[in-house]
Parts: sequence; C-alpha cells; structure tokens
Amino acid sequence: MLVRDAMSTVVLTIGPDHTLRQAAALMSARRVGAALVLDPDAGGIGILTERDILNSVGLGQNPDTERTHAHTTNDVVFAAPTWTLEEAAGAMAHGGFRHLIVLDGDEPAGIVSVRDVIRCWAPARRPAQHVPA
Repeated sequence: MLVRDAMSTVVLTIGPDHTLRQAAALMSARRVGAALVLDPDAGGIGILTERDILNSVGLGQNPDTERTHAHTTNDVVFAAPTWTLEEAAGAMAHGGFRHLIVLDGDEPAGIVSVRDVIRCWAPARRPAQHVPA
C-alpha cells in the first residue's frame, strides 16, 4: 500500500504568528495531531505537533503568548505519495516522529501519521467475542 492511500488530504494549515492556544484549539477541533505551518521567512513548510505544544506548556510557557514559529520544526522529512507505507514507517521510526508531510512536487498533498499506517496494516475492528470459560 502507498502513502497516498493512507494519508489525510484535509490538512490543517496555520501561520507562524498563531498562538499555541489558537493552534491547539484548531488541532482539537479538527481532531488532528499536527498542523502545517507555512512560514516563507523560515524556509517555507514546517510542522507543529501536539507534542510541541505539550513541551511548551510543560516548560511553563504561556500558550496565549507563545507563537507557533518558536515551536515549529522546520527541518522536516517529507514523504512522496508514491512511497510505500514501509518506507514511511521506516522514516518515522528512524527520525523518532509520528507525522510526515506528503509533498506532491513542491506542494503539500497531505499528512501521513503513525495512526494512518496502523489503520492500514491492522485488521478491521471486530466486535468483541465472548470466550467461554
């Protein structure tokens, strides 16, 4: 199976001047664990994850004044839609992260997460079966 078959194509995109609280609210409303941060001044496309927000709050920083640009990862590993899920999982495991931005050419096409990979690899959920004692 390929990344394009597993990725989310509806991607939350935010700017570098959003506060962490605004980013967290948007991520929560969309039920996503990462957002694309478009910042031409920092090299283009970055990623902000729920872990970035959690780390900031854990350090005692104020989510109402901290801006996303200070917590965005700009040294991003990108995936191609034609990568296999094995390649994507390998890149995530090697890099120690849970999301890959998928680029089609130079344009963002989606995000693939560990959850997406597991969803594709795991058997469909089945109702719990009663096991006789």
